Amino acid sequence: MSYITLVTGASSGFGRMIADELAGRGHTVYASMRDIAGRNASNAAELTSYAAKHGVDLKPIELDVQDEASVQAATDRIIADHGRLDVVVQNAGHMVFGPAEAFTPEQLAQLYDVNVLGTQRVNRAVLPHMRAARQGLIVWIGSSSVIGGIPPLLAPYFAAKAGMDAMAVAYARELAPLGIETSIVVPGAFTSGTNHFAHAGTPADTQRAQEYQSAYPAGFSDRMLEALAKTVPEDADPAEVAKAVGRIVDTPFGKRPFRAVIDPASDGAVVTSAVIDRIREQFLQRIGFEDLMTPAHLNSSK
Repeated sequence: MSYITLVTGASSGFGRMIADELAGRGHTVYASMRDIAGRNASNAAELTSYAAKHGVDLKPIELDVQDEASVQAATDRIIADHGRLDVVVQNAGHMVFGPAEAFTPEQLAQLYDVNVLGTQRVNRAVLPHMRAARQGLIVWIGSSSVIGGIPPLLAPYFAAKAGMDAMAVAYARELAPLGIETSIVVPGAFTSGTNHFAHAGTPADTQRAQEYQSAYPAGFSDRMLEALAKTVPEDADPAEVAKAVGRIVDTPFGKRPFRAVIDPASDGAVVTSAVIDRIREQFLQRIGFEDLMTPAHLNSSK
């Protein structure tokens, strides 16, 4: 079955890979990005060229997850074009690198706005249509840092991703009775092959950042990045994250995994996620709501 799909943050990185993968599997894909007429004009043009070259239904769409009107306009366009929206991939996000104290509260609020509140804006725009259809799939692109190894100098990003993961879990239980599925895809620390580290933000309080730099052993930050990079096998391919999303989307209703960890660095997320999710399932059973662990099959045409 071909699905109408929206992928947020699809100008590059995981988002672009996911958009290409889903389009290659025969789905109609709207690859969202900010400022198509400006900073992302070349990315939008390249995506359009790729679609024509490969004969796939893949198109860029203007969407800024920090702008409610922008999110609503993109959703309205998709619904106007197709009358439905089957799959949403919550991928948009931003990373920062540096000592936690050197980031201002405003920077943390901005990071939270992109990584967490952005997903809420998207959900509030798309879920009314999925609820009306009594079917749909939300795929959340998380991070192994939420449940695996947590190295220093990435605290604000990790905190935001943890917030997004908590939202995803809670949403899954609330949407299950309505026939809407949830899958959380958990990438590990891919230090190459994406632009996450290359485009990471830095602390605004440069004086405090320098104080940490001076107090740390020489080369501390560089050695931290090198240590992270060494945990990732040379043949690690970030495209595996996109392939995992593709497999989930193509899996029949009711059989899609709740969580899929793609972590070649093996930071422990595979183990801890199984334990954490099982504990949460047991709690639902304890309070008599075990049916919330699986989505209700409300639409037999799905």
